[in-house]
Amino acid sequence: MIETPIVRLRALEKITARTVTFEAEVGKTIRFGSIYIKTQACRKTSPLEQPEAASFLQIWEDAKPDSPDPKLRESHWVFSGWMFASSPSLSAMDHPIYDVWVLDCLEAKTTEAGPDSQQNERPGEGELKEGEIPQSPEIQRDILSP
Repeated sequence: MIETPIVRLRALEKITARTVTFEAEVGKTIRFGSIYIKTQACRKTSPLEQPEAASFLQIWEDAKPDSPDPKLRESHWVFSGWMFASSPSLSAMDHPIYDVWVLDCLEAKTTEAGPDSQQNERPGEGELKEGEIPQSPEIQRDILSP
């Protein structure tokens, strides 16, 4: 597998059927609606092998202090793991409103535009600067150890 610096993701808001395609640098965080997506790695097979792209993503939802559900009053993990472009259902994110899947791993950002491209971003969405990223939830290391 070849490490690449850019991941192309597609996100879907199920309520409105709005889709957006994002390209993000590895290590950066993207906002889509109320979820935050941090790409930790993106790997692609060599051109001589069967095409495959995989990305390690950490996705969390920001806290909603006014929510009647106590679980939603704090930031919480939605997904953390590898997603594969050829098999999105193999390691799928389970969220009632949003879907995210990996399209490809790239060597450089492209300038492609289409009906589902970054033109559909809303204010505050897309790649975030360091000071704009909310605190991610705590990672539970080993919940079985005493």
